[in-house]
Amino acid sequence: MLAILFGLMFLSEKDGVQKKQVQDDGFSYQGISVKYPTYKTFLGLEKDSSLTRQDILKVTEIVNPLEIETSENDSSTTIAKQIKKLPDFSKIDTTQLVRIRYPDSNPDFASELRKKLSSKSCRVIHYGDSQIEGDRITAYLRNRLQNMYGGSGPGFIPVLPVYTQISAVVEPSQNWQRHAIFDPTQKKFEHRKYGAFMSASRFTPYRQSVPDSTTIDSLPLVKASIVVGKSKKSYAKFRRFTNIGLHYGNCTLPIKVSVYNDGALIQQDSLIADGKYHNYKIRTATTPSNLKIEVEGKVSADFYGLTLDGGRNVQIDNVAMRGASGTVFTGSNAGTYARMMAQLKPKVIIMQYGGNTMPYLKDSTDVEKYTKRIKSQVNWIRRRTKNASFIFIGPTDMCLPINGKMETYPLLPYLNTKLMETCLENDVAYWSMYDAMGGKGAMELWVEEKLTAKDYMHFTYKGTKIISELFFTALYLDLKQPDDNEST
Repeated sequence: MLAILFGLMFLSEKDGVQKKQVQDDGFSYQGISVKYPTYKTFLGLEKDSSLTRQDILKVTEIVNPLEIETSENDSSTTIAKQIKKLPDFSKIDTTQLVRIRYPDSNPDFASELRKKLSSKSCRVIHYGDSQIEGDRITAYLRNRLQNMYGGSGPGFIPVLPVYTQISAVVEPSQNWQRHAIFDPTQKKFEHRKYGAFMSASRFTPYRQSVPDSTTIDSLPLVKASIVVGKSKKSYAKFRRFTNIGLHYGNCTLPIKVSVYNDGALIQQDSLIADGKYHNYKIRTATTPSNLKIEVEGKVSADFYGLTLDGGRNVQIDNVAMRGASGTVFTGSNAGTYARMMAQLKPKVIIMQYGGNTMPYLKDSTDVEKYTKRIKSQVNWIRRRTKNASFIFIGPTDMCLPINGKMETYPLLPYLNTKLMETCLENDVAYWSMYDAMGGKGAMELWVEEKLTAKDYMHFTYKGTKIISELFFTALYLDLKQPDDNEST
């Protein structure tokens, strides 16, 4: 029986069974296709990649992720010394780094980026899919840049987080509901006003229109709250914020807001009920230890989230959009988005997408359609920001089962190339995370080294630090002044 089964392998043809992006080994008989390995596949004589475990170890050894963390009680002298803790290029082979590609049409891109980050105030918005959920990647980059240029605070925090949030403690009351434009399971707001962070939270159900006076009179007053505190799990700089913004819009009926710190009332107002976007500002002399924001009204406004900032230098917002492919921006309300961006004033936009669209691409035409959509998203955002610099981080290596083995999606190298071409042609810098990981076949080896999870998609804690440092080091090479001491 074993001999017969082995003999059938010689009847099987390579790529004999058609699938979406790939062809499995197999054979067909009278219109029926059967997946069956060839003898070469069975004996492991053909490999998807020539990469080895040693190749991946070399990638992970290019950089040393930052391990030193400051405490809140450090003296200014100690902090000053640690701010100078930058990549040690006497120990880094920079020829092995995957560098950021800049548009040929803008030779001053890197110097403009340096000026923005070193200015008195520079907000960076990092849009991405589930790869950055929970402040992963963003937190590491934020800590690095805030140590270089100054700044503190974790930036944007959703009122109702739907994933573990490590950079701040946020405890919403149970009556909050989140609405996200990128969530396919939810019906979209008819007004499409999701703001710059692409989601909103409400403490009463969404209504398409303002209720009439009779209905309003019969509605009960509803209270909701958000408690904000410092996270012991975050970097020390994230635990210092004194500028708190509560971003909201679509407020059409009175809503009272009361702000408490350690139980003491420190601020009380009414939100502006004109239906437009507003930022309710809360200022404290020191970082609040236990801040509670309480809102009360009959009909909720749309609350776009909180920003917890240090007030100056570098602030970086993490806007994670689970399942998104980066193509939802043009579907949101342009006016609300533009007004919110005018308030936030971001100088740098980082976009990190591509992975979620990979399984749905059938051929090169689909890839080209997707990259054209990315171009339209970038241009849409650009028209609503003032002189912002754009950086696009491409997808990771990704695998799917082919002939019983995990192999790189066949269209992924082409997607990475087309995304890079599209970005560079449209004044957007590009960093290839796919190439930084090692290229084709890298993901399986990253999983074996426990640098990515067994879903063959998301980085582990250790892997996140490595990939983040690879990006930061590539960025730092372009940000540092020509006369910087490379051994610092």
